[in-house]
Amino acid sequence: MTYEFAKYPDGTLGVFSNIGKNENDEEYLRVTFERPMEYGFDTYVIELPSYKVIFEDGNYSDEEKNRFMKIAKNGASFFFKYARLGGIQIA
Repeated sequence: MTYEFAKYPDGTLGVFSNIGKNENDEEYLRVTFERPMEYGFDTYVIELPSYKVIFEDGNYSDEEKNRFMKIAKNGASFFFKYARLGGIQIA
């Protein structure tokens, strides 16, 4: 399951995943930025807490990718907290 946390003016949607466990039994989650395009999506996926880019496709600029990484780093505790709570409750 994924949880939306932002929608940007260019149509990019920011979401984070449920918490998973890797083969070493360590927790991780994924923060995904995705923008619809004429024939598909621009996609950028960062895994936390390693901050590794695990998937990238499309036409995001280096500036946009750097901004996404900054968002992932600054929001890591937020993403883990709300993944544990089952998402963000917005009135």
